[in-house]
Amino acid sequence: MTMNVPERMHILIVEDEPILAMDLSDSLEAEGYCVIGVANNGRKALELFQSQPVDLVICDIRIKGDWDGIETIRQLTAERPVPVVYLTALNDRDTLERAKQTYPAAFLTKPCQLPSLRTAVELAIHNATLRATPTPAERDGGGREALLQINNYFYIKQNYQFVRFDMNDLLYLEADNTHTKLVTATRKYILRLTLSNILERISQPWLVRIHRSYAININSVESFNDVEVSIGQQLLPLSRSCKDDFMRRFSYR
Repeated sequence: MTMNVPERMHILIVEDEPILAMDLSDSLEAEGYCVIGVANNGRKALELFQSQPVDLVICDIRIKGDWDGIETIRQLTAERPVPVVYLTALNDRDTLERAKQTYPAAFLTKPCQLPSLRTAVELAIHNATLRATPTPAERDGGGREALLQINNYFYIKQNYQFVRFDMNDLLYLEADNTHTKLVTATRKYILRLTLSNILERISQPWLVRIHRSYAININSVESFNDVEVSIGQQLLPLSRSCKDDFMRRFSYR
């Protein structure tokens, strides 16, 4: 079963048994997920978590190092919320109670089978997505999804957390009915906002509409002609109605 989503879910595995870690990674990749790394101890897990986008953590409770799996998850979720699936061969009450305090999405008994792994991951992501639905406090007065800005950074809701990205990294926006895709060099984000709504809320001189379905960061343009604009490997349409405004963004020398 391959995931049919704009961007694969990013999973971090915390497991100190190399063979099991490899099997987990191979199984998840075959299911269509992106395994961003495997850590065999808590501090390595935190390092990966801080440097990579992570949508889900699969963590063994008993691992090498001065942090066990539960303490590792405490450290990770202190950075930002993330759904967690625990792996464990332990079933004592004290361990269970400690683990429950980190609010895991699921427990899997080692060695876990692929159907159980698949179900746990799908449920964890599904429940996280449900929690991502904007609350009234996260919407503005018009009932639209929150788009936050601090200095040169945007914060947008992805899964069930606000994700930051530098507005200068934005390459272009692509409209899809009531949703808009924000594209950077490394990631794509989907917002439940129309392109017009986003352009109203991001008032930047470098952001210009070139088509009813596209707006671009003018600083990312590599080349253009009368009908197309090139940004990276993408050729985007330049409509006749938007061409004059597009050309006004350039200074003639």
